[in-house]
Amino acid sequence: MSLPVPFVSDIMDIQKDWIDYNGHLNMAYYNVLLDRASDEAFELMGLGPAYAKERKLTVYTAEVHICYVQELHLGDRVRVSFQLLDHDEKRFTAYQEIRHVDGWLAATSETLSLHIDMAGPKVAPYPADIAEKVAAMHSAHAVLPKPERSGRSIGIRRKTS
Repeated sequence: MSLPVPFVSDIMDIQKDWIDYNGHLNMAYYNVLLDRASDEAFELMGLGPAYAKERKLTVYTAEVHICYVQELHLGDRVRVSFQLLDHDEKRFTAYQEIRHVDGWLAATSETLSLHIDMAGPKVAPYPADIAEKVAAMHSAHAVLPKPERSGRSIGIRRKTS
């Protein structure tokens, strides 16, 4: 099976109920868009809803860093990319971009996800078949350059005199 490099979601519409009192997309709904795109990418790695239901294993988000670059408004349509940056036997990091269908960047996100045994719940290694799929996506995405906006941290930069 050929994996998309990077994975790009279906087109999503900004919904009326997502617009805040400032007249643009409320920050919480950027997460909704990112999460929906992640779910599509997770399916390619075998980590979708059926995996959770049948095998009682899933993925939890441990950490996320979102950068809001340009406002989205009602009527805007977007796609979200997903690039698997790194992984080990229990975790992976991914970088995502929300782009307007016209191509401009609206937001970026970097996420650390944990593979979870729901019986605990506790962090657990991937089963061999899933580990193979995660490694395959990482290998496919390894041809992409490291995103310029990944690895960012939050802080106030002070000018030195």
